[in-house]
Amino acid sequence: MSDLIATLNLPDDLKNLSVAQLEQVGSEVRQYMVQTVADNGGHLAASLGVVELTVALHSIYNSPEDKIIWDVGHQSYPHKLLTGRWDRFPTLRRRAGLCGFPKPSESEHDPFLTGHSSTSISAALGLALARDLKGDGNKVVAVIGDGAMTGGMAFEALNHAGHIKANVMVILNDNKMSISSNVGSMSSYLSRIRSDPKYSRLKKDFETFVNKVPLVGKKLINSTERLKSSLKYLVMPGIIFEELGFTYFGPVDGHNISALRSILKQANKMSGPVFVHVVTEKGKGYHYAEKSPEIFHGIGPFDLNNGLPKKNKKTPTYTDVFGQALLGLAYEHSNIVALTAAMTAGTGLKKFSETYPDRFYDVGIAEQHGVTLATALAAGGMRPVFAVYSTFLQRAYDQILHDTCLQKLPVIFAVDRAGIVGEDGETHQGLFDLSYLRSMPNMSIMAPANEVELQDMLKAAINYKDGPVAIRYPRDKGLGLEVSEDTNLKWGRGELVKSGENLLIIAAGTTVNAALAAAEKLFWQGYKTAVINARFVKPLDEELILKWAEKTEKVITVEENILAGGFGSAVMELFERKGLNYPLKRLGVGDCFVGHGTRSEMLACCNLDADGIFREAISFVDRTSAKGVT
Repeated sequence: MSDLIATLNLPDDLKNLSVAQLEQVGSEVRQYMVQTVADNGGHLAASLGVVELTVALHSIYNSPEDKIIWDVGHQSYPHKLLTGRWDRFPTLRRRAGLCGFPKPSESEHDPFLTGHSSTSISAALGLALARDLKGDGNKVVAVIGDGAMTGGMAFEALNHAGHIKANVMVILNDNKMSISSNVGSMSSYLSRIRSDPKYSRLKKDFETFVNKVPLVGKKLINSTERLKSSLKYLVMPGIIFEELGFTYFGPVDGHNISALRSILKQANKMSGPVFVHVVTEKGKGYHYAEKSPEIFHGIGPFDLNNGLPKKNKKTPTYTDVFGQALLGLAYEHSNIVALTAAMTAGTGLKKFSETYPDRFYDVGIAEQHGVTLATALAAGGMRPVFAVYSTFLQRAYDQILHDTCLQKLPVIFAVDRAGIVGEDGETHQGLFDLSYLRSMPNMSIMAPANEVELQDMLKAAINYKDGPVAIRYPRDKGLGLEVSEDTNLKWGRGELVKSGENLLIIAAGTTVNAALAAAEKLFWQGYKTAVINARFVKPLDEELILKWAEKTEKVITVEENILAGGFGSAVMELFERKGLNYPLKRLGVGDCFVGHGTRSEMLACCNLDADGIFREAISFVDRTSAKGVT
């Protein structure tokens, strides 16, 4: 532990420190954070940008009585370090260690779980209303930023909070805009005036006096209000928030602890909703993160000395293969357009955006809008490809169902980070898309077993015009296969990759590879196992599945998805429709949320690696000698 922090009882002792000492605390937090994320990986750049803001907040507010909610959670590392988790911080994002996001079960200083963006203001408003109903007097603060203000939900909450005049504070961590000294000085001056009780008394006294003037009093007040409004539009950068009912403060330098403490104290004097605009630099304090904040937004382990990843990246990821394949297809098809929701690099679309800027749309953190926009582009004759993480596509369920599927329009959903994602944990595991997408009429779903199939599935989807298509693939490297190979993919058809007579394993996606490894282990135990690469979750290759189910009479399905309503359920429903009663074991994720750890650790935890499938298969074939369903 560093020198000053080692002597403190955090966060309470922060209130007794000088500004210079608070700056030292910030420096120690920043250094420890960079060292830990270099070892573990994590969301570094955004957290580096809010070190001083976090120190200032905890030097004024009394957490956990006062509630501080961090939107998305990408900014929460300094908060964790200042609220009793310093010693455990090296376990960040490791199995059974600290979560990478705020988590109430982890600490009483985390009042609300956050992992998806734009939720903090709604959560803060709810906590503030609950506080008022109980008659408590604590403060509630939402810190939103890192792009989260592009989400419509944030403005819905702002509108509601302003309408009901709720006593809640919203802090905008603005790491995009540079601060203008002239505008900043004027805004600070106006903020000081608004927070000064003498200003409020003077305003009230003036209105009382003028109203007593016969005939002209009311007109004079109305003219004054119009003039004040016109001036506000000229000099106040936060007028949109004022119009929503908030008292606006800022912008303020988010790396100046003294200025931050001053403006927070001023804002605390106000009743009703308050909006504080803080300008920060993403990646502040670590040169390589300052230079490349997008790369250091979420990064794996890296070398502190040069900022380069520690892992060898020679084998392309599924994301890399998707981006390259789409780029080539866009050259051949001028009507292909690509969309993403604030994840240009993360979804592999950076080169596409540079090569075809007129055919690329980053809608910000607005997945609902993105889906309907893509659907309308399809209605207009384009071939839209919406690249989005599985966990974020959940936010647009209604738009997929109502706008895309109901109209049977050919939108392609490139569902990245599907299945187990690993270290980001419960809020980011992509374990639900097969279940909710499969239930939608007109939707087709594909899951590649390797990078070659991903390329070929994307080609097939571009050529398919009879409705929307989802291609789901994991956060992982490929197998190192040559992606120029052709698998002769046929629509709606799977592939028998291994024959056998004692047991049939039907796998979807990259679980095919684990299933093949398990089948090899089963062979040495005396079980000849057939393995089918389903390729299509919807429509199923019923002919292939039924043929080999009849031969083996024992069936296991494998998927990186929840069991309820997933791929295994589709096979089970197929057997039910055909009046078949083959013993069936479905392997996937049960009725639970999967925690954080490496991808390989969590696959093993869910019995979805080769060893887990082998163990489940041995138990299944030993237990079932008669027909039945388990």
